[in-house]
Amino acid sequence: MKIKVRVIPRAKQNKVETIPSGYRVRVTAVPEGGKANGAVIKLLADHLGLAKSRLRVVRGATSRDKLIGLIP
Repeated sequence: MKIKVRVIPRAKQNKVETIPSGYRVRVTAVPEGGKANGAVIKLLADHLGLAKSRLRVVRGATSRDKLIGLIP
């Protein structure tokens, strides 16, 4: 299963919103050194009730539009 995510780094607060095409994830982390990606994975895992280890960035590691894969 793959989830489309639009990331907004440097936001005022961490937040997950459902949009028609997937999720919009706002994170306070900066997009440097994978910090924002790590924050997105953690926040999305908490929102979905999954372990962080079950989610991976499949496509878009340096883009705001990401494809997150769910590992069984």
